[in-house]
Amino acid sequence: MPNASSSVPAKRTAKSAKSDAVVPAKSAKVVDLTHYAPAYFTWIANKLSSGASKAYLASFDVGIETWRLLVLLAVDESITAQRVCKVIGMDKASVSRVFKTMQQRGFIKIGLDPVDGRLRVATITAKGRALHDNILGIALERERAFLSVLERDEQETLISLLQRLHDNLPAVEKATAVYVEANFPPAKKRTTAKSDA
Repeated sequence: MPNASSSVPAKRTAKSAKSDAVVPAKSAKVVDLTHYAPAYFTWIANKLSSGASKAYLASFDVGIETWRLLVLLAVDESITAQRVCKVIGMDKASVSRVFKTMQQRGFIKIGLDPVDGRLRVATITAKGRALHDNILGIALERERAFLSVLERDEQETLISLLQRLHDNLPAVEKATAVYVEANFPPAKKRTTAKSDA
């Protein structure tokens, strides 16, 4: 009968662990994260969203998605799920889920669009407006602190640049489609097959 200790892997030394580490080849291409713009957008958005969600949940028992919809509703008073998807990029299933929760809690009322009866429209209630107004103070204070490292003219320049980048997103998707079609034809076939199904 084999010794029980023989089935236990030998303790690895720092030297052996180091030798087992995966080291990229010198010729391998990597993303220069210090100059890769999408990384900064992702990091900033994720951290801002996480911090805001924690604050809103602790203070009002609502998350960041509810706040995002309240912002749009406070401006337009009534809005469709399709409009939300177009403006802030949430998927339709998520919008429907958040709308359902907001309706259950009395923040919105949902009815049919008077112009297009096929569409459902969410309308903010007095309770929803009050919640928006309470959260607004936290949101604006977070924005103030976030931008405090910039001078006033730098803040205006930043907003202008962000607007231009946002408007340029369709060009990004077009360039992506062209690149994928040229370099990875099977991917295009899979996409086409799914859309035809």
